[in-house]
Amino acid sequence: MEQILIQIKDKSKAQALMNFLKTLDYIENITSANPPMVESSKKDKEADFFALAGLWANRDISQESLRKQAWPVRS
Repeated sequence: MEQILIQIKDKSKAQALMNFLKTLDYIENITSANPPMVESSKKDKEADFFALAGLWANRDISQESLRKQAWPVRS
């Protein structure tokens, strides 16, 4: 078995290369010296969503008002 060590500057390109290598049937194992980046959890995404809950409070936003702003000639 042969081993190859490759150093890549850009993390996104390194991930793309690893994804490509995983598709090849003759590659037995792929490991990374650097741990993968942890993506934000679902709970973090929900918290960000609810942080914007009061953004449109006390504003008159309706289909009709949006249509009047978008097409003032038609209304």
